[in-house]
Amino acid sequence: MSVFIFIIGTIIGSFLNVCIYRIPRKESIIFPSSHCPNCSTPLKWYELVPVFSFLVQGGKCRYCREKISLQYPLIELLNGFLYILAYQNFGLSIDLIFYCSIISILVIISVIDYYTQTIPDSLVLVLLIISIIHKITLYLLYGTSPQILNSSLGLLISGGLFLLVAIISKGGMGGGDIKLIAVLGFILGFRRIFLNIFISFVIGAIISIFLLAFKVKNRKDPIPFGPFLCIAFVITLFWGNELINWYLIKFF
Repeated sequence: MSVFIFIIGTIIGSFLNVCIYRIPRKESIIFPSSHCPNCSTPLKWYELVPVFSFLVQGGKCRYCREKISLQYPLIELLNGFLYILAYQNFGLSIDLIFYCSIISILVIISVIDYYTQTIPDSLVLVLLIISIIHKITLYLLYGTSPQILNSSLGLLISGGLFLLVAIISKGGMGGGDIKLIAVLGFILGFRRIFLNIFISFVIGAIISIFLLAFKVKNRKDPIPFGPFLCIAFVITLFWGNELINWYLIKFF
């Protein structure tokens, strides 16, 4: 089953690449069909097999021989491995479908933010809508408490905290980051969103120091914070409870 989940993840990962390319350009993610971004030649189905097609074609378009970005197979593989992690944590369940959807959208957000320093409001809104539908579905099918108070506190506190940071830093935190952390707070709830925030700042600090030390970035270059939030979300989702319990046992 893990192999099947991985294959599904890579296939969806191929579609994520389409979204990453087209959404910032305000193009439809449905039409036209997949084509080479350089020569615009429509691609056949066997040229779209995740990872395999990239390897067989030597990382180049079959028609114009333009190099294909390594991003394409990497995103496909990343999404596949993240789906396996989700399957190992949630099994075959509604939660699996929900969190795989959330993870894939966060992959799109991370890469778009990395390239453009913007987080599309439409993607953040989709995250929120999917989260609300998930809570309603669990309540209707299993009578599970939607935990509205916990989610609302997570949204308000995390969004408010980042808004405060933006005000104090005079724009050091973007509006997209504020909206994203607010929705992640709604998903994770009041308790775990603090861990998400803490981990994101730690990862952000480490990577920023690395980029500055190796002169990949200088002090004036913007470093998008969205990817750090998304990476921290994945860590919190899969290992958050263990980290919180370890901290409480270790220090209290």
